[in-house]
Amino acid sequence: MEYKDYYAILGVDKKASDDDIKKAYRRMARKYHPDVSKESNAEDKFKDVQEAYEVLKNAEKRAAYDQLGSNWRSGQEFRPPPDWQSSHDFSEADMGGFSDFFSQLFGQAGRSHGGFRSRGGFEEFKQRGTDQHAKIGISLEEAFKGTSKTVQLQIPEMDASGRMRAAVRALKVTIPPGASTGQQLRLAGQGTPGIGGGPAGDLYLEIEILPNQLFSLQGHDIYLTLPVTPWEAALGAEIKVPTLGGQVGLKLKPGSQAGQKLRLKGRGMPAKPHPGDQCAILQILTPPAHSTEQKEVYAKMAQAMPFNPRKDWPV
Repeated sequence: MEYKDYYAILGVDKKASDDDIKKAYRRMARKYHPDVSKESNAEDKFKDVQEAYEVLKNAEKRAAYDQLGSNWRSGQEFRPPPDWQSSHDFSEADMGGFSDFFSQLFGQAGRSHGGFRSRGGFEEFKQRGTDQHAKIGISLEEAFKGTSKTVQLQIPEMDASGRMRAAVRALKVTIPPGASTGQQLRLAGQGTPGIGGGPAGDLYLEIEILPNQLFSLQGHDIYLTLPVTPWEAALGAEIKVPTLGGQVGLKLKPGSQAGQKLRLKGRGMPAKPHPGDQCAILQILTPPAHSTEQKEVYAKMAQAMPFNPRKDWPV
């Protein structure tokens, strides 16, 4: 009879904690589960993983197994010592396809009923499906107002033969007003299907707001570069300014300067408890002087309003 190294089967150290053993079991059981594994010996591997976990998850069985383990290596011929007797009090149950090694080690000591049911010679393994992640790009206008979009994604699905395959699925997604880049929308049950009747994972859609020709976004505030003429900046003016909610009037005070920030309160992105603002950054553009008459206008301005913008520079 072949000695079975349960630690090697699960890929853990002999000093592994209960939590490490549980994690390793879930990883290996998923790898060799006959519903998803493509390996020809998946069912046998799956049984070995179940058997190893049945022993190592139980403190008494693990201690009994460790008493013998130092004398054998995996694959060696094994016979229990003549004086070996499992004195641990285990409940009687069907051996359910466990190996002769297990039977010799523990006699007819059964397995614990940890929520598994016998099916086709191996225990059913029930596990939640994995979560899936994807990105969805939306315009700034859509982020401001909210929108519904239909997205097509490749999602793993179980086919009729129980194998995983990539399937194209169309999902309708509702994006609330005030969405931001990096925000994740959770679509419950739209991830990878579960194993053995376990629940499906979730799908997380990460929002990405696409660049806008006029506006930029900083937190919940919207920024706009506002070009004005020299006379509008000097004399003041009433200017129509675009916002994501429509045009609004903006009063420009006389003597306004380039780079000045004018704030339109509450005209930014929807947010709780207060919406963001829209900030207009002034940019003074000088008209080109092509004709003689236009050049004379600038010459008269220079004479009438002598001004040195560099007067405060250090020499």
